[in-house]
Amino acid sequence: MADVKIAAENRTEFGKGAARRTRRSGRVPAVLYGHGTDPVHLSFDTVEFAAVMRENGRNAVLTVTGVGKEQLALTKSVVRDPIKGYIEHVDLVVVRRGEKVTVDVRVVTVGEAGAGTLVFQNEDTLSIEADALNIPEEISVVIEDAEIGTQFLAGDIRLPDGSTLLSDPELLVVNVTEAPTEDAMEEELDTEGAGVEEDAPEDEAAEDSESGASAEATEGATSDETSDES
Repeated sequence: MADVKIAAENRTEFGKGAARRTRRSGRVPAVLYGHGTDPVHLSFDTVEFAAVMRENGRNAVLTVTGVGKEQLALTKSVVRDPIKGYIEHVDLVVVRRGEKVTVDVRVVTVGEAGAGTLVFQNEDTLSIEADALNIPEEISVVIEDAEIGTQFLAGDIRLPDGSTLLSDPELLVVNVTEAPTEDAMEEELDTEGAGVEEDAPEDEAAEDSESGASAEATEGATSDETSDES
């Protein structure tokens, strides 16, 4: 993964209000820390930073410029608004060339499993250790012609050169099971439908019971009113 140069500006205001003002001005608030250095509060152009994320992924390595000496940094955390999706804040960690870093890398399946199978991907990422300037964009699991009952554990998956697995080797990543037959699916639908139909009389009985109780209560109330009037 190549490092990407991106210009930053220093921030002198802090807190939620200051962060909102930074975002309104078209910039993303960020903090750079690590290797015993004091945290540095920065901001990046929103459009430029979003483009870097799209092109380089969640583990983008950046060469930060514009705030003194150029600094190599790993994108550690990107916080997005849960509703609108815009970037709210970024955490960057200082890294050195040749340094090993811990990252979570996306897992993707490659190929088509055998006929009559259903593939479940249990894990979306794996935690690995890799060179800061050679972080893989993804980890591939080849499932071509995999048969029913095949399981891919984390320890069985080939990692990119220079990477070391940190996740539990016994972690089930991909599971190849038997695909349900058409008859089995129809039977399941029939069973679900029968359950709904069986519930209907009980509901109707409950409604009848409630109606009866309501009628008795009304009659009782009328009788009491007649008694009071007399």
